[in-house]
Amino acid sequence: MTADRARRSRTAGTALSAGLALLTGTLLTGCTTEPDPVATPPRDPGVPAAGGMRLVSFSSCADALAGLRTAAGASVGPYGFQNGRARTFGGPEVATDTAGGGERAADAGSRQAEPAGPGHSGTNTHEAGVDEPDLVKTDGRRIVTVSRGVLRVVEPTSRRVTGSLELDPGADRDGWPEANLLLHGDRALVLVRQYGIALPDPGVRRGGAEMPPIDENAVVGPRLILVDLAGAPKVLGEYRFDGDLVDARQVGSTVRVVARSGPRLTFPLNKGPKPVDERKNLATNRRIVEQAEIGAWLPRYQTIVDGRVTTGRVDCERLSRPAVYSGTSLVSLLSFDLGADRIGDGDPVTVAADGDAVYSNGSRLYIAADQRWRALPTRADGTAATPDPKDEQTEIYQFDIAGPGRPRYVTAAAVPGWLVNQYAMSEWDGHLRVATTTGESWGENPKSSSAVYVLRADGSTLTETGRVTGLGKGERIYSVRFVQGTGYVVTFRQTDPLYTVDLRDPRAPRVTGELKITGYSAYLHPLGDGRLIGIGQEADTQGRTQGTQISLFDVSDLTRPTRIAQHHVRYGHSEAEFDPHAFLYWPDDGTLVVPLTTYQPQGGAPGGGAMVLRVGANSLTEAGLVDHAGSATPETGSIRRSLVVGNVLWTVSDTALQATDLTTLGTLGVVRL
Repeated sequence: MTADRARRSRTAGTALSAGLALLTGTLLTGCTTEPDPVATPPRDPGVPAAGGMRLVSFSSCADALAGLRTAAGASVGPYGFQNGRARTFGGPEVATDTAGGGERAADAGSRQAEPAGPGHSGTNTHEAGVDEPDLVKTDGRRIVTVSRGVLRVVEPTSRRVTGSLELDPGADRDGWPEANLLLHGDRALVLVRQYGIALPDPGVRRGGAEMPPIDENAVVGPRLILVDLAGAPKVLGEYRFDGDLVDARQVGSTVRVVARSGPRLTFPLNKGPKPVDERKNLATNRRIVEQAEIGAWLPRYQTIVDGRVTTGRVDCERLSRPAVYSGTSLVSLLSFDLGADRIGDGDPVTVAADGDAVYSNGSRLYIAADQRWRALPTRADGTAATPDPKDEQTEIYQFDIAGPGRPRYVTAAAVPGWLVNQYAMSEWDGHLRVATTTGESWGENPKSSSAVYVLRADGSTLTETGRVTGLGKGERIYSVRFVQGTGYVVTFRQTDPLYTVDLRDPRAPRVTGELKITGYSAYLHPLGDGRLIGIGQEADTQGRTQGTQISLFDVSDLTRPTRIAQHHVRYGHSEAEFDPHAFLYWPDDGTLVVPLTTYQPQGGAPGGGAMVLRVGANSLTEAGLVDHAGSATPETGSIRRSLVVGNVLWTVSDTALQATDLTTLGTLGVVRL
């Protein structure tokens, strides 16, 4: 539950305007069949079908401004935007760079990757061949980590640091924001989250007794830092973009970055003992929106190369909109080439929408926006309309990223309900499968249920072809995994039904089997040969969690899924339960590794390390626990990731990398960070 609450706190406030219910008129309903052994009720005519929806470009900047003002005016309340996306300070508009907004990215693949080293695992990703940002990467020749503002290169054979780079010299390392990286050849791209922090002007050194003043006119948002690893690590360029970093995906040398932003508007703050006059505040805020210029909405960016700062913003011609939108959030897709000698301008494509989850199969990229917390129209008295449960839905935007250049927006769709994470989406054989939960899953009489929708992705539309509903009534989805023509869905409230879903006929998806056990799996990992691993929490019959649980399922017969092995650690928790990057499975010898923290019910310091299991055809056997004794503390996060390079297991914490013999689990060496 903790991980889910954390995810909800990040997505709470995701907004589109209240007229979203009208979107049902734009949905294109496909022929749907619903054979469902869990007694799916007839489709509620008030619930929209999953399917395509119209998205068009604005005809001009004046058209964009008029539309955004109208939408944002309907979404603003007496205390500003309910979704919290807007910056709370203003500033003069930044003019678009006359040179075209910076250097364009070179064609993908312009620099060939160096030959890979020995067999290695990388960190866990959703789809093969589509990399995801993480705090450590390896190509077998080197291990690259980023932690507390420092990038380090470790040579696996000698087990020593061969390069180190402070990304922000003089900064407080303990206060550095979250950072991850991607790797290609001799290039690393560091992605730094920068939540609401306005940085000083480029080139101003931070450190010493006094901090420089905050520059409210600076581009505030994620920082992307391109690093050359050919020799001593050095920065080739930096890119900054207004807003928040959502996620990124890499195919070959091409990286696609998803960011979201809000209008830069200043609303008056209410201070003092006097009661708030909500009517007056609402009128003031609407007037501020009505007087705002287009530059308040269009995201800005900066590129910094060799000390030269180039500033630009997304052009109106790059901005599209759905039929109904709030004007409170924009989501942008940026492109970068890690084979280039310098960082480009991102070549942005922007939609007047929001984004919470990203999925890509390599040729297409999907951005999903959870609509439960969208801003609703505000009445004249300043109160918001009550949300209608049947309007709960998730919007999904599809982009073609098969080529190395600018991504091409293809289409959009809406599905009832919300996603648990990116693993609730998967494209296979020309169809997008989406698993969602609808309705309240809390309280004494929860009314939630879950479903899987199948949409045909024909290159121009997303149209529903089939659905299966009624899964886990009164529960919500905790994990999903799609493997070719099969879906696995775990729902939970007090017990854990694992559903198997046959998706081979996209017109007639159907539940084929159900397994009820205590606890739940928060992440599912296919092993092949009819085996599936689940990691989550064991629970009693009342749904109270009791510690980390790893389950081995036999799903070779989809009508009779069974659990054939279980490993339970009482009072245990694992980062892999809510971040699949922390999960490692090495199929060469069946080694499974997850970070583990154990707590004592009487209090005291937590224990743990990296738990190593051996997965057999019908068994889970604990091989041992790797720890960073003397190297890591609870404050530094302990062990967070694991990698395999050759026959060596590398475990990663904020303070060390440790090499362990994969067979004996004997320590081979420790690299202090």
